[in-house]
Amino acid sequence: MMLIAPAMPDLFEVVGVTLAGLASVYALAAWLLPVRRRESHATFERPPRVSVLKPLYGFEAQLEANLSSLARAADGNVEILCGVRDPNDAALAVVERVKANYPQCQIRIVVDPRVHGHNLKVSNVINLFERAKGEILIIADSDIQVPENYISGVIAPLADPAIGLVTCLYRGRARSEFASRIGSLFVDSWFMPSVRVASHLGERSFGFGSTLALTRETLAAIGGLAAVKDQLADDYWIGELVHRIGLRTELSRVVVTTDIAESDFRALWSREIRWMRTIRSLNPIGYSATFITHTLPMLVLALLFDHGDLTLAIVAIGVCARIGLQRQAPESALWLMPVRDTLSLIEWAAALVGRTVTWRDSTLALQSDPTAIASASLPNEADLL
Repeated sequence: MMLIAPAMPDLFEVVGVTLAGLASVYALAAWLLPVRRRESHATFERPPRVSVLKPLYGFEAQLEANLSSLARAADGNVEILCGVRDPNDAALAVVERVKANYPQCQIRIVVDPRVHGHNLKVSNVINLFERAKGEILIIADSDIQVPENYISGVIAPLADPAIGLVTCLYRGRARSEFASRIGSLFVDSWFMPSVRVASHLGERSFGFGSTLALTRETLAAIGGLAAVKDQLADDYWIGELVHRIGLRTELSRVVVTTDIAESDFRALWSREIRWMRTIRSLNPIGYSATFITHTLPMLVLALLFDHGDLTLAIVAIGVCARIGLQRQAPESALWLMPVRDTLSLIEWAAALVGRTVTWRDSTLALQSDPTAIASASLPNEADLL
């Protein structure tokens, strides 16, 4: 009796099945997994005093709405400090209007031109911190709009002494422009799902500029804001330094909203390349593997290697998962999926090179550790692209 050995899969089939499998597994995880949290039932003995530090710079279309949402969330134990470097900054008029509209809210303006490091936002926050009176500090970017339970929801986990930092996930708020709609999907269908997946893979050094809430004692223990004054990714490094002193970071149940203000692809490209290069500088090995998170191009590539029944079945699962993920985003039009995923993969490849990024008027060098000092001589924005 003659036995016929089963045919061995060829290399193209193996590559096709592997690519399809990895992309589909990630898409399923990104779609279905919630944020992994550790529940704590600790409470404050008395309501703590809270200082919200808002570094501002120039005109932003949604600034009044963003500050107004924060004023509505504040109570008598909360002060809001809004800081600028220039007494002629356009943001000041907006803050004055919000103060007039919410007279019950403790809103203070700080105008201080002092620069403490290469990161001008952190310099601004340092100037605000010197005037803050709260036991708990909340540092939040200017482009964030918050729900009415924001303050109470964000500070509640800090009653647990094991928690050193609370940070918030955020959704993108798109304007009518096509570039803004595509940019909001970067947040909603790539960033937020990747954080949810990372939380299940053991990542604990989260820190997002949308919200960083911590006590004065914790801030002092990590070396104060001076520890990140020369860092581009100051929010990430605050989370990492909190982790290094043995405290946990909590991903808040409060989800905030961020403005996606870019009206053209050049501005969108610049912003997203900055994000990608920053992620690469913080975790080069991990970043190199994130190509698999750009689902649709990876599934197409898998089919180019192999279009056998197994690969086709896995690709179908991956497409369904990607559609499910898209449906979770406010900008849920399905025809935007291939545009978003393809642009993200191109940006991923482009961000593999380059060592500087531009943030507003500042060009900063990418670093991999907060002990590194940024170069005083940095290239122009044109050198980034």
